[in-house]
Amino acid sequence: MTPVTGSKAGNQLVGSVGRAVELLDVLAEEPEGLGVNELARRIEVNPSTASRLLATLEQGGLVRRESRGRFQLGLKLLALADLLATRLDVRELARPHLHALVERTGETVTLSVPTAGQAVTVEFVPGKSSVVSMARVGRPNALHATAIGKTMLAFGPDVRIPPAAQLTRFTERSIDDVAELERVVEAVREAGWAEAIAEREDDLASLAAPVFGADRQLAAIVGLQGPVARMTRARRVEILPEVLAAARAISAELGGAG
Repeated sequence: MTPVTGSKAGNQLVGSVGRAVELLDVLAEEPEGLGVNELARRIEVNPSTASRLLATLEQGGLVRRESRGRFQLGLKLLALADLLATRLDVRELARPHLHALVERTGETVTLSVPTAGQAVTVEFVPGKSSVVSMARVGRPNALHATAIGKTMLAFGPDVRIPPAAQLTRFTERSIDDVAELERVVEAVREAGWAEAIAEREDDLASLAAPVFGADRQLAAIVGLQGPVARMTRARRVEILPEVLAAARAISAELGGAG
């Protein structure tokens, strides 16, 4: 693991803050929560250090401890994410395009934005079908196991491929090999879009495309998701142009290029 202390752009980094951020990143990938010992192992510190970090984060509302002693992300993060989202013009600009994409495809559509190396969902419109996939606002997308996450890895600023220890195997199809993930991300970069089939959840398939701002940087990611049974390969080929068109339209609204 790369040390979290040292210099960067002439500034001294704070090791304990870096490890606290690592804890939050790990918990973002584990909705059921983790115990102190497992969290300590994941970020490569001793349990007493992890316990002190978690106590500090818990006091600030950034994590919470449930009855079984496992730690989960705290509700304050959701409030902070919502506050950030209210300040993002991209959400208002994108909303009509998201609704139009749902009307054309019938599937659930999301908008995520780059935030501290993650792609956080700030808006979603549920699909029109009788069986739809639901999204959660404020939730970071698993970088290696979602179409949105792969798009973030391919186009996000200063985003690195996660180390093997962070490649959680959510399903049998989850990518848990760094070299394989690097190949997939390069393919996404060349194609300009990403997909994930039963990688985060067994019955979930998704597509995603990047939105660029006037500065040519990644401003947001349009995602579309639905049940695997309905999102067949033929169906994905059919609706992919719609996803790409929506992303291009939002980019144009922001003064960027598709």
